[in-house]
Amino acid sequence: MDWKILNSEDQIQEIIALSKQKPVGIFKHSTRCSISSMAKMRLEDAWDFKPNEIDIYYLDLLAFRPISNKVAEVFEVHHQSPQLLLIRNGECTYEATHLDISVSELHEGVAEKI
Repeated sequence: MDWKILNSEDQIQEIIALSKQKPVGIFKHSTRCSISSMAKMRLEDAWDFKPNEIDIYYLDLLAFRPISNKVAEVFEVHHQSPQLLLIRNGECTYEATHLDISVSELHEGVAEKI
């Protein structure tokens, strides 16, 4: 799994642009939450995407709370932690939180024709 670190608001526009070429995931993680740590571990353990299928960003929402808030605003989702978003063509097309985060459901979202 090749995490890209999301630590700048400028990257949100880069993600939107990139999502027009291929799907992009954003994982919002609270480093103080055991459920978030479990969701991250499950995501990493099950990750079986090829590098060219999807880019995946990691957002430490405790260190970068304003960026987390901006992500929620731009993609029109309620802030949750942990949270996994799938961005396609500049829009959030899939969102899961807590232990509902699943690679198999993410695969379905990536495979969907838009």
